[in-house]
Parts: sequence; C-alpha cells; structure tokens
Amino acid sequence: MEIVKTGRFETSIGTFRVAFCDRGLLFLELPHANGGGLPRWLVRMAPRARVDHDAPLPEEVPRQVEGFLAGERESFDLPVDLRGTPFQLAVWRELLRIPYGEVRSYGEVARAIGRPRAVRAVGTANGANPLPLIVPCHRVVASGGRLGGYAGGLELKRRLLAVEASRARGPAKLL
Repeated sequence: MEIVKTGRFETSIGTFRVAFCDRGLLFLELPHANGGGLPRWLVRMAPRARVDHDAPLPEEVPRQVEGFLAGERESFDLPVDLRGTPFQLAVWRELLRIPYGEVRSYGEVARAIGRPRAVRAVGTANGANPLPLIVPCHRVVASGGRLGGYAGGLELKRRLLAVEASRARGPAKLL
C-alpha cells in the first residue's frame, strides 16, 4: 500500500501544503489557492493510499520554495511524482521547458505539444497542475499577454512574473 505523507510550511507569502511519497513531491498547494486543494487531490490521485498527515517534510522543499519566491533560485532540484492524464503530463512537461523569465500563451503550448486546436484543454491542464512554481504554470498567459487564471490568484501570478522578469536586471524579491 502506498503511503502519502502530507505537511505544511510557512513562507513569506503564507502557508503551503504539500503531499509527497518515496518517489518525490506529489502536490504543492499555494497559499490562498482556489479549488479543491490537497484533500480533493488525494481522493482523485491517491485514493487507496494510507495518508500520514503532518509528516516531517524534506527540508529542501521549504528551502527551495522560499529561495524561488525570494528571486534567489530559478529552478527546483526536487524529485517529483507527477500524476495526471497523458494529455496533462504532456502539457506539464512543456511547462517545464519554458525558461525562467519568459512566458508562453496557451496556444503556443498547444502547438508545442502537437495539439494546436486544444488551447482550452491546455488551460484546463494548466489549472490542474499539482506542482505550481515547480512546474511553472504561472508562465502561461492568454493571447495578447493577458494573465488568464491562476490557482494562487492573479496578484500572485503578477508578482511571480515580475520577479522573474526583473531578475535579469538585478536582485528581486516577491515580498
């Protein structure tokens, strides 16, 4: 039987909730996130797992997340265990290819995965991303540069993009 451990940690922008297993990080819930959050993810993606709540977190998780939020880190070096449909996994792999400080439109992501007419489905997969920040769904915008949605709210998305864009011009911090 699979064991999924859950925990939480504080950052400069609020409390993150996480789920992880022996293979890696499974879920990262942004502070003030909308949607079903960790309980819904567990029911859908790990229904038979035994859940160990409030397990000690690998110390690298909060350290790397806070470093990213502070503009001191451009990527993550954490093992992950992404779970989703084949389409979602294709979208999330493409998100991992978007360089730090750059954005892509939902249409560009759809074309990159060979599904140019699946723009809305890309948006849905983007919104279902279980590892925001790590799989950088905040780097996807609507056509014309409009922000579109974000589980952590548009203000957080704006701030993340601003930190990334300004890092090339010098140190930047989210807060």
